[in-house]
Amino acid sequence: MPRKEQVNLSKFELEIMEILWKLGESSVREVQDAIQERKRPAYTTVQTIFARLEEKKAVRRTRKIGNAFLFESLITRSSVYRRIIDDFLALFGGSGQPVVARLLETGKLTLEDLKALEEKREAPGERAEAEEKRGRRR
Repeated sequence: MPRKEQVNLSKFELEIMEILWKLGESSVREVQDAIQERKRPAYTTVQTIFARLEEKKAVRRTRKIGNAFLFESLITRSSVYRRIIDDFLALFGGSGQPVVARLLETGKLTLEDLKALEEKREAPGERAEAEEKRGRRR
């Protein structure tokens, strides 16, 4: 059962968690094998990261098959991303404007993306009204 408590993860721990979220319940070996071959760390390195994630209560052992423990996530991807984004925005005094401006400047975020996000955020009744207003402006 995923926890709501926020956990600080290193870049490598986050990479391991991404694989675990994708695979679901997995062994250290399965996670290691899922890492790109050109940057694949040793089995014992991945095992150490799992031990750290256990200490942080981000994962737990679910069962043992032969000599291998299987692990599952105790934290959700969205809670981890929320924490990372909140920490990042704090560097800008909590304002997302410089970040959004840079994303627009580099083309990683388009005006169409912003419009789609705005539409998702609007309530169903407000959506029809907003679409009607946008249609009048064109």
